[in-house]
Amino acid sequence: MSKLATAFRSFAEATARYSGKPAAFLSAALIVVVWAATGPLFGFGDTWQLVINTGTTIITFLMVFLIQNSQNRDSAALQIKLDELIRSTRARNSLLDVDNLDEDALERIRENYRKLAHKKEEEAHHAHHAGHRVRAAEESDEACEEIREIERELAKASPDHADADEVRDGEQKSG
Repeated sequence: MSKLATAFRSFAEATARYSGKPAAFLSAALIVVVWAATGPLFGFGDTWQLVINTGTTIITFLMVFLIQNSQNRDSAALQIKLDELIRSTRARNSLLDVDNLDEDALERIRENYRKLAHKKEEEAHHAHHAGHRVRAAEESDEACEEIREIERELAKASPDHADADEVRDGEQKSG
């Protein structure tokens, strides 16, 4: 990494860290109070208004880039950690490239996990009912089919994972 990139990263991280503290908020609020208090001194004129408008616009403009840099790094680090957890467990490796999917596919995956969570919750509350076991099995089959459909879509988006998905499908059919 270049010296400039390293310096920018350090500056962006420090700025993001300190701008999120109560002292930063209080400092900004104090600046606004002082500005408002000087209004009568300057006759609430255009220049007086321009000072706060220009100052806040410049600060906001620069902060967007600094905070976005820190957020991108945090997000990338979190993604790498999650990818490692997925890779090192028996989780679906096809989910490693889920961030390459469009919003509709992501929403279908979220909905599928909501259904699975709801199914588990229902099973916990009604485990003693025999009729529930039949309904739970049907819901489980439906959820498994949705997962297979999602994995096929992921395989289309990332051909590298097609072989792993075929192996997993074979394991599910034999299991």
